Amino acid sequence: MTIEKHDFVGEFPELREKIHELKTHDAHFARLFAEYHDVDREVRRIEEEIETPSDAYVEGVKMKRVRLKDQLYAMLTA
Repeated sequence: MTIEKHDFVGEFPELREKIHELKTHDAHFARLFAEYHDVDREVRRIEEEIETPSDAYVEGVKMKRVRLKDQLYAMLTA
């Protein structure tokens, strides 16, 4: 099974400089960015079968990752 990476900067390389700027100057963005990466690591651990929670839990974590990505992207493009 191939595990798809969802590294935020890797998904939006054209926004790398803006991401860096917001991470260093916007505490709210920095917190959401860190939370996104924590959730993404958790999803990858589940996909690698290091952790085996219920399907409902997995779906919830993946939806949280999507919501965080949407929030971060909206902040970057505002």
